Amino acid sequence: MVRNLTPALGLCALLSAPLCASLAGQLPVAEPWEVGLSSDRLERIGEVFQGYVDDGRIAGAIGMVARQGRLVYADQWGSRDLAAGDDLEADDIFRIFSMTKPITSVAVMMLHEEGHFFLTDPIGRYIPELAQLQVAQLEGQPSPDDIPTERARPITIQDLLRHTSGLSYGIFSNTAVDQLYRRQNVLGQATIADMVTELSKIPLVYQPGTQWNYSVSVDVLGRFVEVVSGQPFDVFLRERIFQPLGMVDTGFYVPSSERDRLSRPYGHVGRERTLTLGDTTGYTEAVTMFSGGAGLVGTAADYMRFAQMLLNGGELDGTRILGRATIDLMTVDHLGDAPTGWLSPGWGFGLGFTVRNEAGRDGTPGSVGEYYWFGVAGTSFWVDPAEELIGVFMVQMQPSRDLAYRQQFKNLVYQALIG
Repeated sequence: MVRNLTPALGLCALLSAPLCASLAGQLPVAEPWEVGLSSDRLERIGEVFQGYVDDGRIAGAIGMVARQGRLVYADQWGSRDLAAGDDLEADDIFRIFSMTKPITSVAVMMLHEEGHFFLTDPIGRYIPELAQLQVAQLEGQPSPDDIPTERARPITIQDLLRHTSGLSYGIFSNTAVDQLYRRQNVLGQATIADMVTELSKIPLVYQPGTQWNYSVSVDVLGRFVEVVSGQPFDVFLRERIFQPLGMVDTGFYVPSSERDRLSRPYGHVGRERTLTLGDTTGYTEAVTMFSGGAGLVGTAADYMRFAQMLLNGGELDGTRILGRATIDLMTVDHLGDAPTGWLSPGWGFGLGFTVRNEAGRDGTPGSVGEYYWFGVAGTSFWVDPAEELIGVFMVQMQPSRDLAYRQQFKNLVYQALIG
Protein backbone atom coordinates (compact mmCIF):
# COMPACT_ATOMS: atom_id res chain seq x y z
CA MET A 1 0.00 0.00 0.00
CA VAL A 2 1.18 3.54 -0.76
CA ARG A 3 1.94 5.28 2.53
CA ASN A 4 3.75 8.44 3.65
CA LEU A 5 4.67 9.59 0.17
CA THR A 6 5.02 13.11 -1.21
CA PRO A 7 3.94 13.71 -4.81
CA ALA A 8 7.62 13.96 -5.71
CA LEU A 9 8.21 10.48 -4.22
CA GLY A 10 10.72 12.00 -1.83
CA LEU A 11 10.23 9.11 0.55
CA CYS A 12 10.41 6.42 -2.10
CA ALA A 13 13.61 5.18 -0.51
CA LEU A 14 11.52 3.97 2.42
CA LEU A 15 9.54 1.61 0.18
CA SER A 16 10.42 -1.77 -1.24
CA ALA A 17 12.30 -1.72 -4.54
CA PRO A 18 9.45 -3.40 -6.48
CA LEU A 19 6.89 -0.91 -5.22
CA CYS A 20 9.15 2.01 -6.02
CA ALA A 21 9.67 0.59 -9.49
CA SER A 22 5.92 0.55 -10.02
CA LEU A 23 5.55 4.16 -8.90
CA ALA A 24 8.61 5.83 -10.39
CA GLY A 25 7.60 7.90 -13.37
CA GLN A 26 3.95 7.04 -12.83
CA LEU A 27 1.14 9.06 -11.26
CA PRO A 28 1.67 11.46 -8.38
CA VAL A 29 0.92 9.79 -5.06
CA ALA A 30 -1.18 10.84 -2.08
CA GLU A 31 -2.23 9.64 1.33
CA PRO A 32 -5.69 8.03 1.01
CA TRP A 33 -7.29 10.51 3.44
CA GLU A 34 -6.19 13.40 1.20
CA VAL A 35 -8.56 12.22 -1.52
CA GLY A 36 -11.42 10.87 0.58
CA LEU A 37 -10.41 7.26 1.14
CA SER A 38 -9.94 5.42 4.43
CA SER A 39 -6.52 3.84 4.93
CA ASP A 40 -7.95 1.36 7.42
CA ARG A 41 -10.66 0.29 5.01
CA LEU A 42 -8.20 -0.05 2.14
CA GLU A 43 -6.27 -2.49 4.32
CA ARG A 44 -9.22 -4.88 3.92
CA ILE A 45 -8.19 -5.40 0.29
CA GLY A 46 -4.91 -7.00 1.33
CA GLU A 47 -6.57 -9.06 4.04
CA VAL A 48 -9.03 -10.55 1.56
CA PHE A 49 -6.59 -11.23 -1.28
CA GLN A 50 -3.85 -12.57 0.94
CA GLY A 51 -6.53 -14.90 2.27
CA TYR A 52 -7.28 -16.06 -1.29
CA VAL A 53 -3.56 -16.77 -1.76
CA ASP A 54 -3.31 -18.64 1.54
CA ASP A 55 -6.38 -20.73 0.65
CA GLY A 56 -4.94 -21.69 -2.75
CA ARG A 57 -7.67 -19.91 -4.68
CA ILE A 58 -5.20 -17.74 -6.59
CA ALA A 59 -1.42 -17.74 -7.04
CA GLY A 60 -1.08 -13.98 -6.86
CA ALA A 61 -2.67 -10.65 -7.75
CA ILE A 62 -1.95 -6.92 -7.95
CA GLY A 63 -4.30 -4.01 -7.22
CA MET A 64 -3.92 -0.28 -7.82
CA VAL A 65 -6.26 2.62 -7.02
CA ALA A 66 -6.07 6.26 -8.05
CA ARG A 67 -8.36 9.14 -7.14
CA GLN A 68 -8.30 12.74 -8.28
CA GLY A 69 -5.28 11.96 -10.45
CA ARG A 70 -3.14 10.57 -7.64
CA LEU A 71 -2.15 7.03 -6.80
CA VAL A 72 -3.34 6.10 -3.31
CA TYR A 73 -3.06 2.32 -3.22
CA ALA A 74 -0.69 -0.21 -4.80
CA ASP A 75 -0.16 -3.68 -3.41
CA GLN A 76 0.50 -7.24 -4.51
CA TRP A 77 -0.07 -10.64 -2.95
CA GLY A 78 1.22 -14.15 -3.57
CA SER A 79 3.48 -15.56 -6.25
CA ARG A 80 4.44 -14.95 -9.83
CA ASP A 81 5.55 -18.59 -10.08
CA LEU A 82 4.45 -21.06 -7.42
CA ALA A 83 6.92 -23.80 -8.38
CA ALA A 84 9.89 -21.43 -8.31
CA GLY A 85 8.68 -19.71 -5.16
CA ASP A 86 8.97 -16.30 -6.82
CA ASP A 87 6.97 -13.59 -5.09
CA LEU A 88 4.76 -11.45 -7.30
CA GLU A 89 6.31 -8.00 -7.75
CA ALA A 90 4.66 -4.68 -8.48
CA ASP A 91 6.17 -4.34 -11.95
CA ASP A 92 5.36 -7.87 -13.12
CA ILE A 93 3.82 -8.33 -16.55
CA PHE A 94 0.39 -9.85 -17.20
CA ARG A 95 -1.50 -11.15 -20.20
CA ILE A 96 -4.32 -8.61 -20.34
CA PHE A 97 -6.28 -10.30 -23.16
CA SER A 98 -9.46 -8.30 -23.86
CA MET A 99 -8.22 -5.24 -22.00
CA THR A 100 -6.47 -4.77 -25.35
CA LYS A 101 -9.84 -3.72 -26.82
CA PRO A 102 -10.10 -0.27 -25.18
CA ILE A 103 -6.57 0.52 -26.39
CA THR A 104 -7.46 -0.49 -29.95
CA SER A 105 -10.61 1.61 -29.74
CA VAL A 106 -8.55 4.63 -28.71
CA ALA A 107 -6.31 4.04 -31.74
CA VAL A 108 -9.36 4.04 -34.01
CA MET A 109 -10.69 7.26 -32.50
CA MET A 110 -7.31 8.97 -32.91
CA LEU A 111 -7.64 8.39 -36.65
CA HIS A 112 -11.27 9.53 -36.51
CA GLU A 113 -10.14 12.82 -34.97
CA GLU A 114 -7.74 13.27 -37.86
CA GLY A 115 -10.67 13.19 -40.30
CA HIS A 116 -9.97 9.90 -42.04
CA PHE A 117 -13.53 8.50 -41.78
CA PHE A 118 -16.98 8.83 -40.26
CA LEU A 119 -18.16 6.34 -37.65
CA THR A 120 -21.15 5.59 -39.88
CA ASP A 121 -18.90 4.62 -42.82
CA PRO A 122 -19.14 0.96 -43.92
CA ILE A 123 -16.02 -1.05 -43.13
CA GLY A 124 -16.15 -2.40 -46.69
CA ARG A 125 -15.11 1.03 -47.96
CA TYR A 126 -11.70 0.47 -46.32
CA ILE A 127 -11.51 -3.34 -46.30
CA PRO A 128 -13.24 -4.42 -49.55
CA GLU A 129 -13.29 -8.09 -48.51
CA LEU A 130 -15.98 -7.17 -45.98
CA ALA A 131 -18.20 -5.24 -48.38
CA GLN A 132 -20.50 -8.04 -49.57
CA LEU A 133 -21.19 -10.11 -46.47
CA GLN A 134 -24.17 -12.39 -45.95
CA VAL A 135 -26.06 -13.00 -42.71
CA ALA A 136 -26.88 -16.56 -41.65
CA GLN A 137 -30.41 -17.82 -41.15
CA LEU A 138 -29.90 -20.04 -38.12
CA GLU A 139 -33.45 -21.15 -37.44
CA GLY A 140 -33.61 -24.93 -37.22
CA GLN A 141 -29.87 -25.18 -36.42
CA PRO A 142 -28.55 -25.75 -39.94
CA SER A 143 -25.31 -27.59 -40.67
CA PRO A 144 -22.20 -25.45 -41.12
CA ASP A 145 -21.95 -26.96 -44.61
CA ASP A 146 -25.39 -25.71 -45.62
CA ILE A 147 -26.30 -22.40 -43.98
CA PRO A 148 -29.07 -20.40 -45.68
CA THR A 149 -28.17 -16.72 -45.93
CA GLU A 150 -29.48 -13.33 -46.96
CA ARG A 151 -27.75 -10.08 -47.80
CA ALA A 152 -26.37 -8.29 -44.75
CA ARG A 153 -26.69 -4.59 -44.11
CA PRO A 154 -23.16 -3.07 -44.27
CA ILE A 155 -21.10 -3.19 -41.06
CA THR A 156 -20.11 0.31 -39.94
CA ILE A 157 -17.06 1.41 -37.97
CA GLN A 158 -19.43 2.20 -35.10
CA ASP A 159 -20.81 -1.34 -35.25
CA LEU A 160 -17.31 -2.74 -34.80
CA LEU A 161 -16.55 -0.44 -31.88
CA ARG A 162 -19.77 -1.28 -30.04
CA HIS A 163 -19.96 -5.02 -30.96
CA THR A 164 -23.08 -4.78 -33.12
CA SER A 165 -21.30 -5.99 -36.26
CA GLY A 166 -22.90 -9.43 -36.50
CA LEU A 167 -19.48 -11.05 -36.22
CA SER A 168 -18.83 -13.77 -33.64
CA TYR A 169 -15.88 -15.23 -31.72
CA GLY A 170 -16.36 -18.89 -32.49
CA ILE A 171 -15.61 -19.92 -28.90
CA PHE A 172 -18.54 -18.74 -26.77
CA SER A 173 -21.38 -20.51 -28.58
CA ASN A 174 -21.89 -23.39 -30.99
CA THR A 175 -24.01 -22.14 -33.87
CA ALA A 176 -23.20 -23.30 -37.38
CA VAL A 177 -21.40 -19.98 -37.87
CA ASP A 178 -19.26 -20.52 -34.75
CA GLN A 179 -18.40 -23.99 -36.01
CA LEU A 180 -17.10 -22.38 -39.21
CA TYR A 181 -14.96 -19.98 -37.17
CA ARG A 182 -13.32 -22.95 -35.51
CA ARG A 183 -13.04 -25.01 -38.68
CA GLN A 184 -11.36 -22.15 -40.56
CA ASN A 185 -9.17 -21.30 -37.57
CA VAL A 186 -10.16 -17.65 -37.65
CA LEU A 187 -8.37 -16.88 -34.38
CA GLY A 188 -5.23 -18.77 -35.39
CA GLN A 189 -4.24 -16.89 -38.53
CA ALA A 190 -0.73 -15.57 -39.10
CA THR A 191 -1.79 -11.91 -39.44
CA ILE A 192 -4.88 -9.80 -38.89
CA ALA A 193 -5.07 -9.37 -42.67
CA ASP A 194 -5.31 -13.16 -43.00
CA MET A 195 -7.95 -13.22 -40.27
CA VAL A 196 -10.08 -10.71 -42.17
CA THR A 197 -9.77 -12.84 -45.31
CA GLU A 198 -11.13 -15.86 -43.43
CA LEU A 199 -13.94 -13.80 -41.89
CA SER A 200 -15.04 -12.66 -45.34
CA LYS A 201 -15.90 -16.28 -46.19
CA ILE A 202 -18.23 -16.80 -43.20
CA PRO A 203 -21.75 -15.38 -42.81
CA LEU A 204 -22.67 -13.11 -39.94
CA VAL A 205 -24.73 -14.40 -37.01
CA TYR A 206 -27.24 -11.54 -37.25
CA GLN A 207 -27.91 -8.34 -39.14
CA PRO A 208 -25.45 -5.60 -38.16
CA GLY A 209 -26.82 -2.98 -35.79
CA THR A 210 -29.60 -5.14 -34.38
CA GLN A 211 -28.03 -6.50 -31.21
CA TRP A 212 -24.83 -6.64 -29.11
CA ASN A 213 -22.70 -9.73 -29.57
CA TYR A 214 -19.13 -10.01 -28.27
CA SER A 215 -16.88 -10.83 -31.20
CA VAL A 216 -13.68 -10.37 -33.19
CA SER A 217 -14.92 -6.91 -34.19
CA VAL A 218 -11.99 -5.20 -32.48
CA ASP A 219 -9.49 -7.46 -34.24
CA VAL A 220 -11.00 -6.22 -37.51
CA LEU A 221 -10.45 -2.70 -36.21
CA GLY A 222 -6.76 -3.49 -35.74
CA ARG A 223 -6.59 -4.24 -39.46
CA PHE A 224 -8.61 -1.07 -40.14
CA VAL A 225 -5.98 0.96 -38.25
CA GLU A 226 -3.29 -0.55 -40.45
CA VAL A 227 -5.17 0.30 -43.64
CA VAL A 228 -6.02 3.87 -42.65
CA SER A 229 -2.70 4.77 -41.02
CA GLY A 230 -0.41 2.91 -43.40
CA GLN A 231 1.49 1.45 -40.43
CA PRO A 232 1.61 -2.04 -38.96
CA PHE A 233 -0.76 -2.14 -36.01
CA ASP A 234 1.94 -2.84 -33.44
CA VAL A 235 3.99 0.11 -34.69
CA PHE A 236 0.99 2.45 -34.53
CA LEU A 237 0.24 1.48 -30.94
CA ARG A 238 3.85 1.78 -29.88
CA GLU A 239 4.51 5.15 -31.53
CA ARG A 240 1.13 6.80 -30.99
CA ILE A 241 -0.02 5.47 -27.60
CA PHE A 242 2.52 3.45 -25.59
CA GLN A 243 5.59 5.67 -25.98
CA PRO A 244 3.72 8.99 -25.53
CA LEU A 245 1.98 7.70 -22.39
CA GLY A 246 5.08 6.06 -20.91
CA MET A 247 3.55 2.56 -21.09
CA VAL A 248 7.02 1.04 -21.18
CA ASP A 249 6.07 -2.61 -20.60
CA THR A 250 3.03 -2.91 -22.87
CA GLY A 251 3.27 -4.78 -26.16
CA PHE A 252 2.40 -7.94 -28.06
CA TYR A 253 5.05 -10.12 -26.42
CA VAL A 254 7.53 -10.11 -23.57
CA PRO A 255 11.18 -9.72 -24.64
CA SER A 256 13.52 -12.46 -23.44
CA SER A 257 15.30 -9.97 -21.16
CA GLU A 258 12.04 -9.36 -19.25
CA ARG A 259 10.56 -12.84 -19.35
CA ASP A 260 11.22 -13.54 -15.68
CA ARG A 261 8.70 -10.76 -14.91
CA LEU A 262 5.84 -12.52 -16.74
CA SER A 263 3.26 -13.80 -14.26
CA ARG A 264 2.43 -17.46 -14.79
CA PRO A 265 -1.14 -18.46 -15.68
CA TYR A 266 -3.04 -20.79 -13.37
CA GLY A 267 -6.43 -22.45 -13.32
CA HIS A 268 -8.57 -24.67 -11.12
CA VAL A 269 -8.58 -28.30 -12.16
CA GLY A 270 -10.82 -31.18 -11.06
CA ARG A 271 -13.44 -31.51 -8.37
CA GLU A 272 -10.95 -30.34 -5.77
CA ARG A 273 -10.27 -27.22 -7.84
CA THR A 274 -6.53 -27.70 -7.53
CA LEU A 275 -4.51 -24.66 -8.57
CA THR A 276 -2.59 -25.86 -11.64
CA LEU A 277 -0.12 -24.17 -13.99
CA GLY A 278 -1.47 -23.40 -17.45
CA ASP A 279 0.20 -22.68 -20.80
CA THR A 280 3.33 -20.59 -20.24
CA THR A 281 4.44 -20.35 -23.88
CA GLY A 282 2.07 -17.66 -25.10
CA TYR A 283 3.27 -14.06 -25.44
CA THR A 284 6.92 -15.04 -25.01
CA GLU A 285 8.00 -14.77 -28.66
CA ALA A 286 7.62 -12.08 -31.31
CA VAL A 287 4.37 -12.46 -33.28
CA THR A 288 2.91 -11.38 -36.60
CA MET A 289 -0.72 -11.66 -35.47
CA PHE A 290 -1.31 -8.32 -33.75
CA SER A 291 -4.66 -9.06 -32.16
CA GLY A 292 -6.51 -5.83 -31.43
CA GLY A 293 -8.96 -7.79 -29.34
CA ALA A 294 -6.73 -9.82 -27.04
CA GLY A 295 -3.07 -9.57 -27.97
CA LEU A 296 -1.36 -7.37 -25.39
CA VAL A 297 0.66 -7.87 -22.26
CA GLY A 298 1.42 -5.13 -19.75
CA THR A 299 1.75 -4.04 -16.15
CA ALA A 300 -0.80 -2.62 -13.75
CA ALA A 301 1.15 0.65 -13.68
CA ASP A 302 1.07 0.95 -17.48
CA TYR A 303 -2.67 0.39 -17.61
CA MET A 304 -3.20 2.87 -14.80
CA ARG A 305 -1.53 5.50 -16.99
CA PHE A 306 -3.83 4.61 -19.88
CA ALA A 307 -6.91 4.79 -17.64
CA GLN A 308 -5.85 8.10 -16.13
CA MET A 309 -5.50 9.53 -19.63
CA LEU A 310 -9.12 8.54 -20.26
CA LEU A 311 -10.33 10.08 -17.00
CA ASN A 312 -8.40 13.27 -17.78
CA GLY A 313 -10.34 13.67 -21.00
CA GLY A 314 -7.64 12.33 -23.29
CA GLU A 315 -4.48 13.85 -21.80
CA LEU A 316 -1.74 12.78 -19.39
CA ASP A 317 1.36 14.67 -18.25
CA GLY A 318 1.02 17.21 -21.04
CA THR A 319 0.58 14.57 -23.77
CA ARG A 320 -2.80 14.66 -25.49
CA ILE A 321 -3.97 11.42 -27.09
CA LEU A 322 -7.61 12.34 -27.71
CA GLY A 323 -9.88 15.35 -27.30
CA ARG A 324 -12.31 15.58 -24.41
CA ALA A 325 -15.39 15.41 -26.64
CA THR A 326 -14.09 12.19 -28.17
CA ILE A 327 -13.71 10.59 -24.74
CA ASP A 328 -17.25 11.74 -23.94
CA LEU A 329 -18.52 10.10 -27.13
CA MET A 330 -16.70 6.84 -26.41
CA THR A 331 -17.99 6.52 -22.86
CA VAL A 332 -21.74 6.88 -23.40
CA ASP A 333 -24.10 4.09 -24.39
CA HIS A 334 -24.32 3.45 -28.15
CA LEU A 335 -26.74 0.50 -27.99
CA GLY A 336 -30.03 2.23 -27.24
CA ASP A 337 -32.80 -0.38 -27.32
CA ALA A 338 -30.68 -3.08 -28.96
CA PRO A 339 -30.51 -6.35 -26.99
CA THR A 340 -27.42 -6.37 -24.79
CA GLY A 341 -26.60 -10.08 -24.64
CA TRP A 342 -24.82 -11.03 -21.43
CA LEU A 343 -24.11 -7.47 -20.28
CA SER A 344 -25.29 -6.89 -16.72
CA PRO A 345 -28.57 -5.05 -16.05
CA GLY A 346 -28.11 -1.30 -16.07
CA TRP A 347 -25.15 -1.41 -18.45
CA GLY A 348 -24.82 -0.54 -22.12
CA PHE A 349 -21.83 -0.35 -24.42
CA GLY A 350 -19.92 2.60 -25.80
CA LEU A 351 -17.00 2.66 -28.20
CA GLY A 352 -14.67 0.18 -26.57
CA PHE A 353 -16.11 -0.04 -23.05
CA THR A 354 -19.20 -1.17 -21.25
CA VAL A 355 -20.84 1.88 -19.63
CA ARG A 356 -23.20 2.19 -16.67
CA ASN A 357 -26.59 3.69 -17.51
CA GLU A 358 -28.34 2.99 -14.21
CA ALA A 359 -26.83 2.67 -10.76
CA GLY A 360 -27.80 -0.24 -8.55
CA ARG A 361 -29.54 -2.53 -11.00
CA ASP A 362 -26.72 -5.06 -11.02
CA GLY A 363 -26.15 -4.93 -7.27
CA THR A 364 -22.63 -3.50 -7.50
CA PRO A 365 -21.24 -0.13 -6.38
CA GLY A 366 -20.43 2.60 -8.87
CA SER A 367 -21.84 5.68 -10.57
CA VAL A 368 -23.83 6.39 -13.71
CA GLY A 369 -21.26 7.14 -16.40
CA GLU A 370 -18.70 4.65 -15.07
CA TYR A 371 -17.01 2.49 -17.72
CA TYR A 372 -14.84 -0.61 -17.60
CA TRP A 373 -13.61 -3.74 -19.31
CA PHE A 374 -11.75 -6.91 -18.38
CA GLY A 375 -9.64 -9.80 -19.67
CA VAL A 376 -10.52 -13.47 -19.76
CA ALA A 377 -7.77 -14.36 -17.26
CA GLY A 378 -9.23 -12.04 -14.62
CA THR A 379 -7.55 -8.68 -15.26
CA SER A 380 -9.83 -5.64 -15.14
CA PHE A 381 -10.05 -1.87 -14.84
CA TRP A 382 -12.74 0.70 -14.30
CA VAL A 383 -13.02 4.47 -14.47
CA ASP A 384 -15.67 6.32 -12.43
CA PRO A 385 -15.69 9.96 -13.58
CA ALA A 386 -18.21 11.04 -10.94
CA GLU A 387 -15.90 9.85 -8.17
CA GLU A 388 -12.66 10.66 -10.10
CA LEU A 389 -11.75 7.06 -9.27
CA ILE A 390 -9.75 4.39 -11.14
CA GLY A 391 -9.09 0.78 -10.22
CA VAL A 392 -6.73 -1.63 -11.97
CA PHE A 393 -6.59 -5.28 -10.98
CA MET A 394 -4.31 -8.02 -12.34
CA VAL A 395 -4.54 -11.79 -11.81
CA GLN A 396 -3.83 -14.77 -14.11
CA MET A 397 -6.52 -17.41 -13.71
CA GLN A 398 -7.58 -19.30 -16.84
CA PRO A 399 -9.72 -21.26 -16.97
CA SER A 400 -11.47 -20.66 -13.68
CA ARG A 401 -14.96 -21.21 -12.37
CA ASP A 402 -14.61 -18.09 -10.27
CA LEU A 403 -13.45 -14.87 -11.89
CA ALA A 404 -15.31 -12.76 -9.31
CA TYR A 405 -11.97 -11.59 -7.89
CA ARG A 406 -12.11 -8.45 -9.98
CA GLN A 407 -15.56 -7.60 -8.61
CA GLN A 408 -14.38 -8.29 -5.06
CA PHE A 409 -11.49 -5.89 -5.58
CA LYS A 410 -13.89 -3.22 -6.83
CA ASN A 411 -16.30 -3.74 -3.93
CA LEU A 412 -13.45 -3.35 -1.45
CA VAL A 413 -12.28 -0.12 -3.07
CA TYR A 414 -15.73 1.46 -2.96
CA GLN A 415 -16.28 0.54 0.68
CA ALA A 416 -13.16 2.61 1.46
CA LEU A 417 -14.69 5.83 0.08
CA ILE A 418 -15.45 8.24 2.94
CA GLY A 419 -15.43 11.60 1.22
